[in-house]
Amino acid sequence: MRPSPQAFRQAVKRRAHNAGLRSTLRTAVKRVQKAIVAGDKTAAQSIFQESVAVIDRIADKKIIHKNKASRHKGRLSAQIKALSA
Repeated sequence: MRPSPQAFRQAVKRRAHNAGLRSTLRTAVKRVQKAIVAGDKTAAQSIFQESVAVIDRIADKKIIHKNKASRHKGRLSAQIKALSA
């Protein structure tokens, strides 16, 4: 069975919205990585705290799986901790 035209239009709108949220997620992760590469631990930690909120919000909306969100946060946190070593 084919979806109705209304369901199709709704799916297209939802897909565009989700793509925007995924882009926001990727940008948040890249901001933290950029601070890590620069070697600025304090800036990386503050940006990381902002990014955690973004990552969790997107995972709560089921745009990404909660385990993927946890993996992102864990890896970024480990990279920040490695700056001091």
